[in-house]
Amino acid sequence: MTISSVDNKARSKAIRVLRRKFGELAKNIVEGRKPVLILPKRVLSNTIYDVRRKLLLLGPEMQKRNLLDVNEARKFMQTLLMASIIYDALINNEYPTIRDLYYRGKHTIIFRDQKGRLHHENTWDEQRESDAVIRDIEVYLGLLREEMLILSKEKGKVVGNLVIRSGNDIIDLSRMGHGAYSIEPTPDLIEFKDVDAEYVLVVEKDAVFQQLHRYGFWKKQKAILITSAGQPDRATRRFVRRLNEELKLPVYILSDSDPYGWYIYSVFKIGSITLSYESERLATPNAKFIGVMMTDVFGSDIIRDKISRIRVRDVETITPRKLKSLPPKKPYLSERERRNFIIKAKPKDVERAVELVGYEVADACLDNKEMRDRIRRKKEGLSGYPWFRTPPWIRELCIFFKTLAKLEIEAMASKGLKFLADEYIPSKIETGDWID
Repeated sequence: MTISSVDNKARSKAIRVLRRKFGELAKNIVEGRKPVLILPKRVLSNTIYDVRRKLLLLGPEMQKRNLLDVNEARKFMQTLLMASIIYDALINNEYPTIRDLYYRGKHTIIFRDQKGRLHHENTWDEQRESDAVIRDIEVYLGLLREEMLILSKEKGKVVGNLVIRSGNDIIDLSRMGHGAYSIEPTPDLIEFKDVDAEYVLVVEKDAVFQQLHRYGFWKKQKAILITSAGQPDRATRRFVRRLNEELKLPVYILSDSDPYGWYIYSVFKIGSITLSYESERLATPNAKFIGVMMTDVFGSDIIRDKISRIRVRDVETITPRKLKSLPPKKPYLSERERRNFIIKAKPKDVERAVELVGYEVADACLDNKEMRDRIRRKKEGLSGYPWFRTPPWIRELCIFFKTLAKLEIEAMASKGLKFLADEYIPSKIETGDWID
């Protein structure tokens, strides 16, 4: 078996950390102390938004897992079982997937209680249970699963004037033909050798990524073109972070104009609640949202009468005056194009939008009485996320609530691929028409 020196180095580090951390636990047991694991709480209440750094981070609260506590014994044993499986894979030069780890640890323990009754206890029933244990181990060790050479399905793709070393091979990402390089599950083991690009464009939709690639967008615009193919996986997020942090390339996100597209942008920029403990390595606080914006579709005048009703208190107090001070915008689409391209928002879209920006914005901007009543019943009092409660985002979401319309990136391409690639994207980047 030929294993690259980069993999060997990562493997050795992970083995050392596992031995040290779990060796301390073994030492406590030998010396007669209670077997206890102390690790940060991975819960919403222990997740903090750092306004200055623009990151979603894990808070200071810790939890104890005690083998001798009946309420914690199962989780304690699951953690040790998974750690032992990961350790065995490391010392045996293996590359397990998260699915492999689920199956390797999945079995039934048979035991009798004090009254002689037979019991069957599964180590875990579903993969989401074993995945949560892996995340606990990441937090406990301070290592990403990728640093332990645990693999997952490749999702993101990249093309552009970028030369990398992956394993023992040098790969030129400008020579992928009509295809693209699949971002490997261990992006920290990639070495950047050479780059000739001015910025990174991350496209939510794989289909639009392919269109832009075929059109030669990245060559004309000197861009690194990436697709997350929907909700980004960890590897794509880490790869984007490294391009920004190490190569100093600006990052722009292009997504659908709907609450799910906007949330995908925030995952790239701020991080996610589930992985808040790794936001410092996965999130890109400098990432900018270039569209598709609701103001690109409808312009800003459409909510002129609504602005005076909006007042939001959060990280900062948002007043009508602050909203009115935003630069006015004209739409990129004509009224006829809007009628052809927009899609009617569903109730679940509206509910998701309320979760992003808060109830008071929806209440001020919704014209549809039936929808207002629905939101009042289901979402009244919801405060939203601080990073969406800023003047630019409040304006975007207000237009969404007023129009109850959404638009996919493909609509901009339907107006003409030349328009999307040669006018819309370059114009927004050159003029600074983005949300930071």
